[in-house]
Formats: sequence, structure tokens, C-alpha cells
Amino acid sequence: MDQTLQLKAYAKVNLALDVTGRKENGYHTVRMVMQTVRLYDRIYMEKNADGEIRLTSNLPYLPMDDKNLVYQAIDRIRTDYQLKEGVNVRIDKHIPVAAGLAGGSSDAAAALVGMNQLFSLNIRQKKLMNLGLSLGADIPFCIMRGTALAEGIGEILTPLPSIPECWFVLVKPSFSMSTRFVYQNLVLDDNTKHPDVDRMCAGIREGSLPVIIENMGNVLEQVTTAHYPDIIRIKEDLRSLGALEALMSGSGSTVFGIFDDPDLAYRAAKALKKNPQIRLVRAVTPFQKAIAE
Repeated sequence: MDQTLQLKAYAKVNLALDVTGRKENGYHTVRMVMQTVRLYDRIYMEKNADGEIRLTSNLPYLPMDDKNLVYQAIDRIRTDYQLKEGVNVRIDKHIPVAAGLAGGSSDAAAALVGMNQLFSLNIRQKKLMNLGLSLGADIPFCIMRGTALAEGIGEILTPLPSIPECWFVLVKPSFSMSTRFVYQNLVLDDNTKHPDVDRMCAGIREGSLPVIIENMGNVLEQVTTAHYPDIIRIKEDLRSLGALEALMSGSGSTVFGIFDDPDLAYRAAKALKKNPQIRLVRAVTPFQKAIAE
């Protein structure tokens, strides 16, 4: 093969997630603050001459056919740009699956970026993000990365400044959550506690970690914690280990804590790894666009 691309597909967390309504097509409208974090899958891509899309992965249970978003992303580019050559892809997964971290969306975003590079298509980022939206609402943000306000169904993105220096401890319990199940069981009423997304954005623009911490919130927690109270216990554990605040990411099941001290963060991660009910623990930093790869 004449060229092999290596790409990093970064995870995301939701610093704030509010659901504002439901559209006639069943999609929910949201206002949320998305943050890329430095936990990533590695995507290796190379052309092949026989016109096939071939996926392999370190996880044997992942679909390696057109049910995989990476396959769909590559197929979309090949179709739209009438490419004859095929692509071999190796997906080395480190972001847990069905965890609220957008692992599949990020892999697809990396595949779109990779196709653009591999075939020298010169597709502008905005168009690439629109292509991604046709495959999944999180994909445009996973292409853009950094910190952003997401509105609509998650596709209307307003970039925000990088958040102040801090550390995230990501905790994925042994169970996973279905995004579809969580949204189907979401009830919005007078008792729903909505995060102040505008104040969160203001805190980010001010560079104030305390304001960010004060305004963390996720309306989907009410569904997930009702079925899995372990989410509440993990949040309490993170706080007791020094987290300024803890929150579930997306529809779960990953919970993250924010720390202002790296030693505390790494000690907390070490302590939580001893829990047999925890599948994965990682201490990571937020992705900041100003920092070179």
C-alpha cells in the first residue's frame, strides 16, 4: 500500500445537557455543552485496489459491516465522490462502547477526515461536518472538536474557548446504556431540573472553572439513575475522592469527575480501579485546540 493514515478519534463528555423538546420526527431538541477529552481510539486507513471496504478491530463483538458508522462514512464518501478504490480500516478501540462518550461517532468522524486526506479530496470542514450529520448528530462536533455549545438535535454548533486547566476522571461501570431507551423514557415536567446552559457558556468565556462546576447538569440522569442507582454512587465516590463535581456524560453510563489537582485526579482513578463493578477508569485532560498534537 502506498500510504497508511493514522488518526485519533477523541471521546467527548457533556459538561451540560438539557433537553428542550421533541420534534414531530421523534428527535429531541437539546442545548448542551460538549467537551472533547484526551481518550481516543486509533484509526488506521489505507487504500486497496479491489474496491472493497474492509474493517478490522481489536474488539471482536463490533460489527464490521455496513452497521458500523465507520463503514457508512467511508461508503458515503466513496459514493458521493465516485471513488473506485477500496479502503482497509483497523479500529483500535479504547473508548468504551455505549458509554455516552461518542466513541462510534468519533470513529466515523475520523473516517471522514481520513477519506478526505487519503484521496486528496479537499473537502472543507463545514461540508465534511454536513456529511457527518447525515450519519449521526454527534459526528459534526467530533470533526470540529474542542469546546462547543450544541443546539437543535446537536448539529448547530457554536465554538467556545478552551476551558481552564483541569483533569477529568472518566468512570465506565460494567453496564451500558441505550441512548434510544433513555430518550424514550425521558419525562420532562415541572420537576425536571434543567441546567443553566447559558451560565455555563458564560463561565467558559470568562475562564472560570468555579462557574463551570456550579452549572454542570444532565437531564438524562433522571432516567439512567432510576434504573441504575450505581450512577449516583459513582458520583458520590468521585466527590469524596476530591472531584469538584461529577456528572453522567450523555445518556450514560460513563460518569466523570472534574479535578483541579492532577495528583488528586490520578489518586482517585487508582482508587476507583479497585472496584470490580467498574469496567474502565481513565484520568485525562480536556482537548484544547491551541495545543498542538
